[in-house]
Amino acid sequence: MPQQPFPINDIRSTSRRLVRELGFMGGDFAGTDLPPSAVHALIEIEACPDITARDLGKLLRLEKSSVSRMLRKLVLSGDVREETDEGDSRIKRLRLTGQGQEQVGAIHGFANRQVSCALTQLTSADAHTILQGLRLYADALGDRTDTVAPAIEVLEGYRPGIIARITQMHALYYARTSGFGQRFESVVAEGLAAFCNRLESPKNAIWVAMRGQEIIGSVAIDGEDLGGDIAHLRWFIVDDGVRGGGVGRRLLATALAFVDEKGFAETHLWTFNGLLAARHLYEADGFACVEEHPGSQWGSEVLEQRFVRSRPE
Repeated sequence: MPQQPFPINDIRSTSRRLVRELGFMGGDFAGTDLPPSAVHALIEIEACPDITARDLGKLLRLEKSSVSRMLRKLVLSGDVREETDEGDSRIKRLRLTGQGQEQVGAIHGFANRQVSCALTQLTSADAHTILQGLRLYADALGDRTDTVAPAIEVLEGYRPGIIARITQMHALYYARTSGFGQRFESVVAEGLAAFCNRLESPKNAIWVAMRGQEIIGSVAIDGEDLGGDIAHLRWFIVDDGVRGGGVGRRLLATALAFVDEKGFAETHLWTFNGLLAARHLYEADGFACVEEHPGSQWGSEVLEQRFVRSRPE
């Protein structure tokens, strides 16, 4: 199937609209009479006290002369003060004054109200989709050799926050794609919490895909709940931002390697019709759909499916 062309003109048009809506084209910006570069500078100085002018310029992607002029105005206005570095008198450290802190507080208040007002028109799932999309787009625009994305690792075992994070990924994804709500989220959280209490059994295991300190995917093998010599593949999910990049394939391969090592005769999983990308992964690894019927255990009716994979000969 040919790859769909990138919507370049649509992205450019939407980017221009975003710039206008945020006030970059003139008038008051962030509720101040300051230019956007100065507003960003105050926010970054607050976040990184004692930052140098050079590092601030790198962060804001501004030339040295532009940074110098902007900082001179902020110092004269009483928002920023420069302090000589104790180890090198040639280096000036930047900090906000009391007035500058009040200014930044007002900027945060304005921006928070602006974003909150917009998000009230959207669902929580939409809000997280926007966040992930903006992150991906900003990272792609940056594409700089001085920033290296953390490698994605697949790690086994419990870690703090795993139950909440896996539940969150399930709840947000299936609320957006299938209309599942509180009932589904509760079932996921309760089942996962109970399973984590059984991780000491050698038949059970859970893996997460980690990008830095962030969990972006998961899968588990429950070797006890179905009885006999059957492994149950559960909580297989990949975060929206990395879906389609091979993370799901790595997680599934890791789980099935565990199944084969432990010698389970079969692996079962339950899903429902319509999740085509996941079904493709399952079938590529030897699963076959053996049963399907209407069900509403997740809060809305879907065509539930059971897939089975037999132990490789």
